[in-house]
Amino acid sequence: MQNIEKEIQLIKKRNKNVETDKAWEISWTRRCLIIVFTYLSIGIYLRVAEIEKPWINAIIPALAFLLSTITLPYIKKIWIKKHGND
Repeated sequence: MQNIEKEIQLIKKRNKNVETDKAWEISWTRRCLIIVFTYLSIGIYLRVAEIEKPWINAIIPALAFLLSTITLPYIKKIWIKKHGND
């Protein structure tokens, strides 16, 4: 009986870790960090490549990432409704 209780506790711990990972994946903290890192890395690349107005041009990829993170959850829901388990 003690072995079953131990297994249940392990499953609960694993589930908690999965929930925490999922929360991180959809958090605005993560999204904002990726936007900042995308902007900086593209800006630096464009600056090194001597592209005109690198910091303004770097906004586009960062905004594209933001747009994708906002719209993909809705597209996922539609896809799941169409292809999900019946």
